[in-house]
Amino acid sequence: MKQNEKWTDYLMIVAGSFIMGFAIKNMYDPMNLVTGGVSGAAIIVKSLIGIPLWATNTVLNIPLFLAAWRLKGWNFIRRTLVATMSLSVSLYVIPEMPLVEGDLFLSAVFGGIISGVGTGLVFLYQATTGGTDMLAALMQLKLRHYSIAQIMQFLDGAVVVAGASLFGIRHAFYAILAIYAVCKVSDGILDGMKFAKQAVVISDRSEEIAGQVMDRLERGVTAVDATGMYSGRTRKMLFCVVSRKELVILRDIVKRIDPRAFVIVDDVREVFGEGFIEET
Repeated sequence: MKQNEKWTDYLMIVAGSFIMGFAIKNMYDPMNLVTGGVSGAAIIVKSLIGIPLWATNTVLNIPLFLAAWRLKGWNFIRRTLVATMSLSVSLYVIPEMPLVEGDLFLSAVFGGIISGVGTGLVFLYQATTGGTDMLAALMQLKLRHYSIAQIMQFLDGAVVVAGASLFGIRHAFYAILAIYAVCKVSDGILDGMKFAKQAVVISDRSEEIAGQVMDRLERGVTAVDATGMYSGRTRKMLFCVVSRKELVILRDIVKRIDPRAFVIVDDVREVFGEGFIEET
């Protein structure tokens, strides 16, 4: 990876961590929404004994990073260490702003959306904010019959249950709503960066269509011999992957050349390779 690209990655990780910190400090904490993880544990600790969020987040993560560094090495923790430190700093420096004071629903929904954006950015650049993610990865070394995701669900669930016992089941239900919003938004960011459309075109004028697609869109096209079982005719079936914006042009090309063409369009969740996202 080039040096400039590496610094861009770290800047985006820091930005995502600060966005998460804003949601935790100004959406979750004022309404006692315990959404799991170390941040949720920090909200519980602050409510019980008044220790600031940033201090608990830092103290709880230190032994996890020391263990991870010893067991898995520096490369494993490098980006996550940056994200975790950035989150602690954000919880310290971001001022408290009573944006949705007294409204659990708005705190859960908009807190989840904002936190989801930050989480998506951190995940997109191959980092996490430590906490239960790191603990689950370490526990999985001993509990190999469980996946990291399963262990994380158990750990986060335990934090949510602890929050419910302290703040009540109503707050726990809204915390679950926030968790759902985080998952949907962060998944949308991750998928959106790799999202594309695949088009299958069956036409008597497949060569003309393929030529226009390659010339105008500069996309590769694959032709496969296909036989219609009803008509018994053999034609070329074109296969092409394009971006969402390019799909509009592709439709125009097909409609103009052969209005009777048969076209199938489907979603592609991830695309790697020339013209799309390059794996590094």
